[in-house]
Amino acid sequence: MSKKIERMKVKKQKVRANHVDCHQKFQARIHEAEDSMKAQHLIIEALVDEKDNLLQTIHGLQEANNSPFDGDWEEEPEEEPEEEEIEDIPLGEGEIDDE
Repeated sequence: MSKKIERMKVKKQKVRANHVDCHQKFQARIHEAEDSMKAQHLIIEALVDEKDNLLQTIHGLQEANNSPFDGDWEEEPEEEPEEEEIEDIPLGEGEIDDE
């Protein structure tokens, strides 16, 4: 009976060690994800700052050229190509009308 109890204790220790190992691996993955998210956040902040700087530059250039930009692009309407008219050619004698 004592051997069975010993085996159960050993098994319990292995399960606990496995649980601790899995927990540590999971925590490492969480830290990696958090670090990745922080890096992405910093990149986004840098891109937003760059966008703001570019918009200020554009605004400054427009003021210098006296052409303020209201934010709406004017799109020219697309012109549809004119269809060529087909002339009715009279059928001569001996010609076949397939219509």
